[in-house]
Amino acid sequence: MTYAYDPELAPFISTVPHLTIADVEKVRREEAEMFGNNPRYEPPVPVETRDVTVPPGVPVRVFRPAEREGALPGLVYIHGGGFVLGSVDLYRDDTTAIAAEVGAVVVSVEYRLAPEHPFPAGLEDCYAALTWTAEHAAELGIDPARLAVGGESAGGGLSAAVALLARDRGGPALCFQLLGVPELDDRLDTPSMRAFTDTPIWHRPNAELSWDYYLGEGVRGTAGVSPYAAPARAEDLSGLPPAYVTTCEFDPLRDEGLAYAQRLVQAGVPTEIHHYPGTFHGTNLVPQAAVARRMHTDRIGVLRRALHP
Repeated sequence: MTYAYDPELAPFISTVPHLTIADVEKVRREEAEMFGNNPRYEPPVPVETRDVTVPPGVPVRVFRPAEREGALPGLVYIHGGGFVLGSVDLYRDDTTAIAAEVGAVVVSVEYRLAPEHPFPAGLEDCYAALTWTAEHAAELGIDPARLAVGGESAGGGLSAAVALLARDRGGPALCFQLLGVPELDDRLDTPSMRAFTDTPIWHRPNAELSWDYYLGEGVRGTAGVSPYAAPARAEDLSGLPPAYVTTCEFDPLRDEGLAYAQRLVQAGVPTEIHHYPGTFHGTNLVPQAAVARRMHTDRIGVLRRALHP
């Protein structure tokens, strides 16, 4: 299928990995080379990092801008990877940039991955990281009134699920949720999910495998899938923190992200929605394109407004 990509992206499409997660172990061995070829991000201010293991044994990495004093906002960051790939290391540029450019303490979660650890293992790891962050806010230099959750792709979906859990379990209180191109719906029945079977990075075949790994074979699309696994299934979105939702035009996740954002608005949740024409899932892999730079600038800007009101 031919796609009307942004003119600045089109010349680079052939260089973007055509990812399949059919062989998870193979992709895990190759992902650093596949996604780590761009120059490493150099923050405008020094960022200190430290690794911590939080109860009940979840590794996290804490990023803090070294030259900022006093209590800062906090963001529990959840990396992408279709529930089966990704790591704190692979997403270090994102977390370093947020810490440096937003002026926030970022707690990046090394949650357990499917298929070895299906739902709810990874989600519970992320929620444990959030509760630990809230309980240790003073030690971390975080203002507990400015605690947020966010991530990209599967991390965006997990962030939405963590926000639901925090609401339904009575805390910790969140001031914001960042849902970047979120993976939210196991039913795979939107127009974009049906149409985009050969797009870069993410496409319907990967989406099918992703949910099968996360939920278990034969579970996706059936009755009874938990809304904490697939937040699009949540019937009540009221009482959730303000949200920023992004979508890409040629991404099978496009329509579930737009639908979830619309439902947040209808539930009375202050929500900003940004849809990027001509883009695909993983547009940030082409950092020289103006649209990729704009996506980064928009995300930093919305986090600054949300966390430094």
